[in-house]
Parts: sequence; structure tokens; C-alpha cells
Amino acid sequence: MNELYTRITDKIVTQLQAGTIPWIRPWSGVEDPFPRNALSQRPYRGINTILLGLEAQLQGYASNEWLTFRQAHQLGATVRRGASSTPIIWYELRVVEKADEAFVHADEDPAPPDKRFFPLIKAFNVFNLDQIDGLPEHVRPSEVRPPAWDPCLKAEQIIEGSGAEIRHSGFRAFYSPPNDLIYLPARSAFKDEAGYYGTALHELAHWTGHGSRLGRKLGRRFGESAYAMEELVAEMSAAFLSAHCRLEGRLQHASYIASWLEVLERDARAVFVAAAQAQKAADYLLEQAGLRAPAEVVPQAA
Repeated sequence: MNELYTRITDKIVTQLQAGTIPWIRPWSGVEDPFPRNALSQRPYRGINTILLGLEAQLQGYASNEWLTFRQAHQLGATVRRGASSTPIIWYELRVVEKADEAFVHADEDPAPPDKRFFPLIKAFNVFNLDQIDGLPEHVRPSEVRPPAWDPCLKAEQIIEGSGAEIRHSGFRAFYSPPNDLIYLPARSAFKDEAGYYGTALHELAHWTGHGSRLGRKLGRRFGESAYAMEELVAEMSAAFLSAHCRLEGRLQHASYIASWLEVLERDARAVFVAAAQAQKAADYLLEQAGLRAPAEVVPQAA
């Protein structure tokens, strides 16, 4: 069981180090965002909510419902060959009579004289409905009705004019430099238009840093903090573009705030470098879209 704890903790730490907060997503994807068992329809709780939500996000599952191998078989369905299961934990406080004290560890918390309690923990493996074939009609994931969409014409012009290859799939939003591709969840997965466009513009800002475009290089100056600085550039650039499009600006990666503060405290010029790089990225995207970037105001001498 200790090995399972370690494996789960390491997975969450890895995501935090990559800038992903496992328990927060800016999109929902389904009407009920909480994972649940597809057979009993009971929602998972506690750490299982985090584990299953994170796995759905990483693997791009459209469903938030899960089954054990046995439950799938019980429904006459088949887990797809080669599918990887996701571990969950079931926890219960078991009451043990004093006569059964042999079953209680000596370091457990004391209980009433005639009874003691000890935690009973079991691990189970579950599969997402997207990994299971042959499900009966009443268990299959219901289609999510997309919200009414009011497109922002300027933002659409920026996205289209960039020429970036954008793939809408899964529950992750990121730019892949080796493939020069942007991955976004489907538009219907976002709570509103501002959420979608803010995320898209953030990833487009990363896209401008490719060597074939602006060739942004922050590594030498900022060393280990270069990754956080690139996120700050993308945040600022998306904010500039959102303002240009009259969209509500939103912080996309709050998990970097501590890293940004550390960089800014160490280098007083860092914020100026980030802002300048962000403006270049925003101007590049505006120019690609045929939209004129506003000219800078030149201060008049006193």
C-alpha cells in the first residue's frame, strides 16, 4: 500500500512541477464534472476525485464515468485490449471488538475500552467508459449539449490568421514545440467564450516563440527559471491580445505565480524583458491576422 501512496503522490508532484494543478481545470467537458461509477452512479470522493479527474485530463477521455473490469463484464461489455487501468482507493474505519485486538496495530489511535478502530484500505482498478466496448445503451456516455456560442470575430481572425495548426481533442491545452502543434479541448468543453479564447491566445503566444518565427530565447538569461518566464510571456501576450479583442482577461497558469515572484525578486529587469517579448508575440499575431498593432506613444519632452 505504501508503494501505491508513493506512486500516486509522485504522479501529482510531476503534474505540479509541469505547471498543472491536478484539481483545477478551466473547462468542464461534461455537465457534471465529478467522476462517478457508471453502474451505481455514485460519485467518487476525496483523492479518487483528483486521481480520476487528472487521468481523464491526461488521457483526453470525454467521459467522467468509470467501471471495474468485473462491472464491465457484468454489463456484457469488454475492456479494450491493452487498456491501462487507473488505481483508486477505498477507505473505511473498521470497528474491532476488544477480543479481536490481535488484528489491531499497536500504534493505532486509542478507542473506547471495549472497541477499537483501524483503517481498512483497499485499492481497486477502474477503466474509463472510453476504454470499454459493447456497453448497453443506458450506460453509454450521453452527448453533451454544447452551449450557445457567440464568436469573437477579432479573436477568430487572430487564430485563423496565425496559420497555426490547432487540434481540438482531449482535456489538455498545450503547445508542442517538437511537432509545432497546438492542442486544445473542444470549444464546447469551456464554460464560456472568454475561457476558450484566452486559452487559445495563450497557446498561440507560445507558438510564436518557435525558431521559425520569433525564435524566443530566454534560457541563458533566466537559467532554470526560463520555463516560468516563457509562461509569463504567454500570460502577458494573451492579456494584450484579449484587451485588443475586448475580451475578459484571465490568468491561465496561477501555479506559476510563486516562480514569477522568485524571478522578479532576483532580477529587477525580468518583468521588462517579459513584457517586451510578450508585446512582440502579440504584434506578430496581429500582423499575421492583418490587424494593425497600436503604435506606441512617444513621450513629449517637457
